[in-house]
Amino acid sequence: MKARDLTVLIGVILILAMLIIPLPPWMLDFLIIINISLALLIILIAMNTIEPLQFSIFPSLLLLVTLFRLGLNVSTTRSILSNGEAGDVVHTFGEFVVQGNILVGIVIFFILVIIQFIVITKGSERVSEVAARFTLDAMPGKQMSIDADLNAGMISDLEAKDRRKTVEREADFYGAMDGASKFVKGDAIAGIIIVILNMVFGIIIGMMQMDLSFVESAETFTRLTIGDGLVSQIPALIISTATGIIVTRAASEGNLGFDVSRQLLAFPKLLIVASVTIVMLGLFTPINDFFTLSIGGLIAFGGYTLLKAESRQKVLEDVMDEDQQTEQMKSPESVVSLLQVDPVEFEFGYSLIPLADASQGGDLLDRVVMIRRQIALELGMIVPVVRIRDNIQLQPNEYRIKIKGSEVARGELLLDHYLSMSPGVEDEEITGISTIEPAFGLPALWIPESMKEKAEYSGYTVVDPPSVVSTHLTEVIKKHAHELIGRQETRQLIEHLKESYPALVEEVTPDALSTGEIQKVLSRLLKEKISIRNLPVIFETLADFSRMTKDTDLLTEYVRQSLSRQISHHFSVGDEPLKVITLGGSVEKRIAEHVQQTEHGNYLSLDPQDSQSIYDSITKELEQSRSFEQTPVILCSPAVRMYVRQLIERYLPEIAVLSYNELEPDIEVQSVGVVNI
Repeated sequence: MKARDLTVLIGVILILAMLIIPLPPWMLDFLIIINISLALLIILIAMNTIEPLQFSIFPSLLLLVTLFRLGLNVSTTRSILSNGEAGDVVHTFGEFVVQGNILVGIVIFFILVIIQFIVITKGSERVSEVAARFTLDAMPGKQMSIDADLNAGMISDLEAKDRRKTVEREADFYGAMDGASKFVKGDAIAGIIIVILNMVFGIIIGMMQMDLSFVESAETFTRLTIGDGLVSQIPALIISTATGIIVTRAASEGNLGFDVSRQLLAFPKLLIVASVTIVMLGLFTPINDFFTLSIGGLIAFGGYTLLKAESRQKVLEDVMDEDQQTEQMKSPESVVSLLQVDPVEFEFGYSLIPLADASQGGDLLDRVVMIRRQIALELGMIVPVVRIRDNIQLQPNEYRIKIKGSEVARGELLLDHYLSMSPGVEDEEITGISTIEPAFGLPALWIPESMKEKAEYSGYTVVDPPSVVSTHLTEVIKKHAHELIGRQETRQLIEHLKESYPALVEEVTPDALSTGEIQKVLSRLLKEKISIRNLPVIFETLADFSRMTKDTDLLTEYVRQSLSRQISHHFSVGDEPLKVITLGGSVEKRIAEHVQQTEHGNYLSLDPQDSQSIYDSITKELEQSRSFEQTPVILCSPAVRMYVRQLIERYLPEIAVLSYNELEPDIEVQSVGVVNI
C-alpha cells in the first residue's frame, strides 16, 4: 500500500480515537489549526475546479471532515468540562471575539450558526436534491445522444464508452451529494446542541464541583464554550460554502486515499495561499505562533515541492513559438497540426530535464546542433530538426528516440554517475551498477563520481551522461539516415548543388531523372553508410548512366563505383590491409543464375535452402574472424554485389558488402575467409 493511502487510513483511525481518548490542550490546538487549514484548502480547490470529475471525492471527503470536526467537538467538550480549559486556540477565540462581553460573543456565534444552517446548508441541500433529480431524468437523453453520434461515425467505440461512463459517474455523484448535504445539516444542528450542553453543564460543574459562584462559573464556561463553538463553526461554515459550490462533481472510481492525495493537491499554488493565511492568522492574532508558523511552513513547503515537480513536466519546445502555438490551437484548423509527425524526436523522463534545461547547466540543445553538423560532414545530409520533449509516461531516468513517430531506441541515464567501459581487463575495485552502453551494446558500469579517477587510471573509458546520450542519438540518426532523406530533403540538396553546378543539375533533373528517383539512389547509399556529401560526383554519374537505365538499383551501383576512392578510405583502417571475406565462384554463379529480370527491375529469386546455406557460410566465416580488431567486409564481383547485400541485410545489417570495382588499386586486401556452399 502506498504511503499516501496509508496516511489517510491512519487519519481516519486517529479521528475515531479522538472520540474516546482524552487529548492534552496543546494537541487540541494543533488539531484545530489543522481543521481550519483543511477547510481553507477545500474551499479554494472547490472554487478552482472546472470539470466535475476534478474533485470527485468531495462527498466522501465531506463525511471525513465532518467526522473530524465532531471528534474535535467531543475532545474540546471533554477538556472544557473536565479541566476548565481547552488550549490556547479556544481560549484566544473566546477572548478575542468576546472582548470582555459574553453576550456579544453569544450573539456572534449564533449569527454564524444561523448563516450556516439556514442560508448555506439549506440552499446546498436543495441544489443537490434538484441536481440529482435533473441528472437522472436527463440520463436517457444523454445515452441516446451518445448512441446517435456513434452510429453517425462522429465518435469511436472507445469514446462512446468513455462518455457513457462519465454520464454514469455524474449520476452517482449527484446521488452522493444529495446524501452528503445531510452531513452538513446534521453538523450544524449538532454544533448548536453541543454549545447549549457545554454552557448548561459547564455552569453546573463549575458551581457543584469547582466551588465557583454562578457568575464566575457562567463567565468561565461561557467564554470557553463560545471559543470552542467559533473554532468549530468557522471551518464548518467554510465547508458548507464549499458544499454549495461543488454541486456538479462526479463520484470517483479510485480508492479514497489515492484520490484525496492526488486531487486535494492538484493545485499546489493554493497550498501556498492557504499557508500564508495560516501564518497571518498567527501573526495578527494572539494564537500561539508555533503552531501557525509550523503548519503554515509545512503547507508552503508542500506547495513549493509540488510546484517544482510540476515544472519538470512542462514540455520543452525548440521550434514553434509558444504564443503562435496558442493561437493555432484556438483556430478551427488546429486539428491539422496534430497530424504532423516529427522526423526525429527525443523524449525523456522528468529526472533528465536538467540535460535540456540551460538554466540548470544542460547543454543537450547545443549538442544536438553539433550532431547535425557532424552528420552533415560525415554523411552529407541535412538532419531535420530534432524535437526534444519530456514525457511523464517514461521512467524518471529513461529516454527514447523516435524516427517518424516510431520508437527505434531506448536507454537509461543516471545523471549523478559516469558510464565506464572496461578495456578488457577487469579491475575488481571498480564496482557500480551493471548496464549496457546504449549506442554500441557494450557491457558497462554506472560508477559514482568518487570512483571516476580510479577507473580512468585503470584504463576504463569513462563517459559523462550527456556524452552517452549524444553518442547514442548520433548513432541512431546515422543508422536511420536513409529514412530521413525524403523528396523534400532531396530537393533542398539539389537546389544547393544547383547554385554551384547549374548545368550538371539541369542535365540530370527533371528530364532524365525525377526527384523521387534521385532520392532513392541517395537513400540506398545512406543505408549502406556511404556518404552523399560528394554530390557533384554522384550527379556526374547519374548524368552519364541515366540515359541508359532508370533502374535506381543499377544507378546506385554505378554511383558506388564512381565513389571508389571514398569507399576505399572509409572501410580501410590506416596502413593495415583491408580484411575481406570473398565469395567463392560457385556462390557467385548460383546467385547470378537466379537473378530475375522484369520490367520493374531485377530481383534475386534464390531457393530458400541455398539462401540458408550461403548465410550459414558467411556467419561461420565471420565467427572465425572475431579475433581481428577490424570487422571484415564481404568482397564479390560487381554483378552480384547488390543481390548479396539484399540477401544478408536483414540478419547482418552491419556487415558491408563491396565489389572489386569499389576498391582503389592501391588498397591492400587480405582475405580471411571464403564463402562456399
